[in-house]
Amino acid sequence: MQNQRPDRIRKLLADLVAFDTVSDRSNLPLIDYIERYLGSLGVSGQRIVDDTGQKSSLWVTVGPDDKPGLVLSGHTDVVPVAGQDWSHNPFELVERNGRLYGRGTTDMKGFVAVCLAMVPEMLAADLKTPINLAISYDEEIGCVGVRPMLREVARKPIKPLGCFVGEPTRMQVIIGHKGKHGVRATFRGLARHSSIAPDGVNAIEYAADLITEIRRRAALLAADAERDSLYDVAHSTLLTSIVHGGAALNIVPDSCVVEFECRGIGITESRQVTDAIIAWAKAEIEPAMRKRHPDCGIDFEEILDYPALDTAADAAIVTLAKQLAGRNDHAKVAFGTEASLFVSMADVPSVVVGPGGIAQAHTPDEFVEMSQLEACGEFVARLIAHCAK
Repeated sequence: MQNQRPDRIRKLLADLVAFDTVSDRSNLPLIDYIERYLGSLGVSGQRIVDDTGQKSSLWVTVGPDDKPGLVLSGHTDVVPVAGQDWSHNPFELVERNGRLYGRGTTDMKGFVAVCLAMVPEMLAADLKTPINLAISYDEEIGCVGVRPMLREVARKPIKPLGCFVGEPTRMQVIIGHKGKHGVRATFRGLARHSSIAPDGVNAIEYAADLITEIRRRAALLAADAERDSLYDVAHSTLLTSIVHGGAALNIVPDSCVVEFECRGIGITESRQVTDAIIAWAKAEIEPAMRKRHPDCGIDFEEILDYPALDTAADAAIVTLAKQLAGRNDHAKVAFGTEASLFVSMADVPSVVVGPGGIAQAHTPDEFVEMSQLEACGEFVARLIAHCAK
C-alpha cells in the first residue's frame, strides 16, 4: 500500500485541481467528489453547509468516534487566476521535473490530496485514537468557511486533542502566526463645483488625514512595539492598502474609501490597533467634517478578522508535530491560517505544518514538489502509527 501512495496522491491532486474552486464559486462539486471517494472506502462525513446552500465544509472521522482524535485540516478554495500569465491551463495538473503545477497545488489542495490518499492506510491500521479530516471553504477571503464547522466542533461532547493545519511550510512546524484585522472607512463629503471648492467637503482630503495617521502609527509599531524574533518581520505591521475616490477633476469629491489592515503579533493586537485608529478618527476627523456639514462623516466596517496563533513551544501538540515531521525546529510566519480559529473557537491546540512553500502560493504556475507531498505522506503515516498505539 505504501508503494502505491505516490500514485494515489498524484491522482487525487489531479482530480482536486480540476475543480475551479475560486472563492466566488461553489465548492459543492469538489465536496461531492470527496464524499464519493470516501464512500468507496466505506467512510462518511458530516457536511456543514453555508446559508446560501452553495458552499460546504466536511468533517470526517476515521477510527473510533467516541474518543478524542487528532485533526488534519485543509481548505478547498483557491485564489483567482485572472490576470496571471500561466504557461498552461491552471486547472489541469502538469508534472515537470518533479514539480506538480496547477492552481492550488501548494495552497492547499496538495495537503488535502495527501490526507485523502492516506485514508486507506488509516483504515488498514487499528486506530485507537481517531483521525479527523476538517475540509473547509473560503479560507482565502477571511477564514470564512471553517467558522461554522468549528462551532459544530465546539458543541461536540468530545473535543479533539489537537490539530495540524496543512498550509505550505515545507513541513516545518509553525507554532505562531500574526493575527489580522482589516477595516474599510467610507468618507462622506459634500460635492461642489471645484470653482467654489470651499463650499464643499472634500472627502479625499479628510481621508488623507486618516492615511497620514495610519502611517504615523505604523512607524511607532516598527520602532517601539513588542518584537518577536521568530517572525521575519519581528513587529506588528499597519498599512493603508486601497484608496479610491473622486469623480472628476472639477468636482469636490464627496466620497472616498480607504481600506487598511493591521497584522499583530499579540493574540488580539490587530483589532486593538485598528479600534484605536477608528476611535481617533471619530474624535478628530469626523467632528471637523460634520462642522462643515451635518450629513458628512465616516462609516467604518470590518472586512476580515482572525486572531494570532501563539502555541507554546513546549506544548504537547508541538512535540508531537516535530516527532511526526522528523525534525526539531520550529518557527512563526506572518501569513494567517485557520489554526488560530481552532484555538480561539474550539479550544483545540494547533500548529501549522504542510507541504510546499508559501513563495509558490497565489503565483502563476503555482507548483508543489512531489518530494514535499511524499514527505507529508510520511508525516501522516507516522500519525497513523501514533494513533494505532
